[in-house]
Order: sequence, then structure tokens, then C-alpha cells
Amino acid sequence: MKPVKIAMMGMNHGHTRKYYQTLRENKKLQWVASCAEDEKAKEVYELYKNGVPCYLDPEEMLADHPDIEAVVIASANDRHYGQMKFCAERGIHILSMKIPTFDLEEYDRMIEMVDRAKIVCQVELEMHYNPVVQRLKEVIASGELGKILSIQATNITLSPVWAFPWQGVPEASYGKRVPLKDGDSRFRGGALCDHPHIFDMVRWLTGAEFEYVFAQTAPNLREDLVVEDMLAAVGKMTDGTSFLFDPSWSRMEERIPVPGPGWEVFPKRMEVNFTITGEKGMLQCDCFGPNVFHNGAPNDRLTVQYTYFDEWIGLIDEFVDCIRNNKQPKINLKWHRHTIECMNACYRSIARNQCVRV
Repeated sequence: MKPVKIAMMGMNHGHTRKYYQTLRENKKLQWVASCAEDEKAKEVYELYKNGVPCYLDPEEMLADHPDIEAVVIASANDRHYGQMKFCAERGIHILSMKIPTFDLEEYDRMIEMVDRAKIVCQVELEMHYNPVVQRLKEVIASGELGKILSIQATNITLSPVWAFPWQGVPEASYGKRVPLKDGDSRFRGGALCDHPHIFDMVRWLTGAEFEYVFAQTAPNLREDLVVEDMLAAVGKMTDGTSFLFDPSWSRMEERIPVPGPGWEVFPKRMEVNFTITGEKGMLQCDCFGPNVFHNGAPNDRLTVQYTYFDEWIGLIDEFVDCIRNNKQPKINLKWHRHTIECMNACYRSIARNQCVRV
């Protein structure tokens, strides 16, 4: 199969560094160019010595590389609509970071322009390609656990704000400045905006949709943030499955300018765990274990080396297959919209302090 000629735009999203590895190493891709959001993003990009030209103007990038077939949109949430429009008008396929937008009217315009352009637009939610999650889906589908009664899931990490400041800016993360609730000095746009994975995967694992949800925030661990970093959500799916989610920034971080080994404090920078309870049994899984722990560089203390399977392989496999064979990815804009509806419902629940229908 001919490699897809691909570029990056933005490069100020938390997953950007992973793509520097993926775009270099995956033989199904030919990384030809990058376009940084600003001078600072370009300066950080240059630290990695990728050997791929970096621009500040997407028009200039395309003028020099008119053969670009696809773009990874690795930018702040509020930049996604304009960059998707730029790509759709030129027939360029899109791999979008994990929150296309929280504005559902804007989301519908994204769907319309992608459909009109007949391009692939895949939402980057790499957890679907994790082998632990794939096995979990197989076990549920087999009926071994019986009817699923409840799902408890954590998606807890450190905060990316220190390396990617836009994630602490409500207008850039959530899309506008909306108070969490009356009497609260914080705004929408924190940990919930960073952690759609478990919301997305519970829909995928059960085949059901969200029916109603009740969510609450806790006092922030990081008092200097103006967005939430601790919250929980409970609710019901349309098939009767109960859920309990913890999508918090409850790991503390070393505030270094460029994320890398040593950013985590203890015991690791990320936990995504599931407890699935059915009528016949219960299953627990850790999606990001095992890990190697050591004391040493860069700060002479605990550092974590992840050893799990690289789920970006499956993500890119599907993206390339959809481009070459005119198919739709499973995490497309239309499907993912229902996840965003539930996340918005969580914010409404926090504001009203009551259960809300999704």
C-alpha cells in the first residue's frame, strides 16, 4: 500500500510528542511537513530534530508540499473548526485531536463540511486500539460476564496545563468562558475536557447510549487553575448499565517546560482502569500496565517507563485503510458527537447540582 503523505498542524496539543515518533516510524505514512501554531510551538518542535520542515503559515506549507493527503490537527480545541475547514476545502483528510469542539452547532457544521468534501475525519481516541481494551470488548461480547450491570472507569492523569497552557484557558479548551456553577470561581474547560476516553469507550463496549448523568466537582488540587481538575460522574445507559467515572487530573506533576520522563510524581502519570460487573461475574483491567519504575534521570527520583503496546499502530492502520479504501473510521464525527453531548450534560449537572438527561 502506498504510504499516505501526511503533515501536522498546531503542535501545541498534549499528544503532539507521540506523533513525532509515530509519523517517523510508521511505514504506512510519509511525514512531509509541519505547521506550528506560533513561534513557541515551533521552538519546541525544533528541540526534537525531526528533520521535517516546519512552517508558521499553512498556505505556505501547502504551496511547498501540494501533495499532502492528510493532516494531523494537533492544536487547541478552539482552533479545530478553522483548521478542519481549511483541510476540507482542499480535500485533505483529517486526524483530529480528541475534542473536535464542545459547541454542538459548530460540531454539526464540521460534520456537514466533512461530508460535503467526502474526506476521512477520524477523531483521535487511541484507547480503542489498546489490546487490553480489545480483549475487554471480546469478553463482554462473549456473554461470559452475563448482562452488564455496571461499569466503573478511571481516567486520571497529571495536568498538561504547564506544558500546554491553552488547556487551562476556558476559551481555548471549552470554547467559551462558562462558570462551573453559581458561587464558584472556576470555569468549564479542565480535566473533563481532557478526558473523553472513558465516556467514548463505555458507549463502544456496551453498544448503548447515555441516558442521564449526575456530576460533581471537588476543590482543586491546583489552586492556581481557573478550570476544574477533580470531578466524578455517575449515571445510566439506555440499556440499564450504571456507570461511575473519575476523569480527574488527580496525579501531581513536575512542572517542566517540555513533557518527558520525570514529569510524573507517583506512581505514574496516567491511570485508565475499568471494573466491569455483570450478572455472572466481574472483570478488572489496567489499560496502561505493566510499567518499569526506576530512580534516576532527569531529577534523581522515581521515573516511569511505559511498556504497554503502542495503540497508535492500530489507530494509524485504520486511518490509512479508510483513506485508501474509501471507508469511515469507527470514531468518526457523527458517532463521537454523542460522547460530547454527555460531557456537556456533565457540565450542566455540575451547574444545576442535579441529575440531567443527556
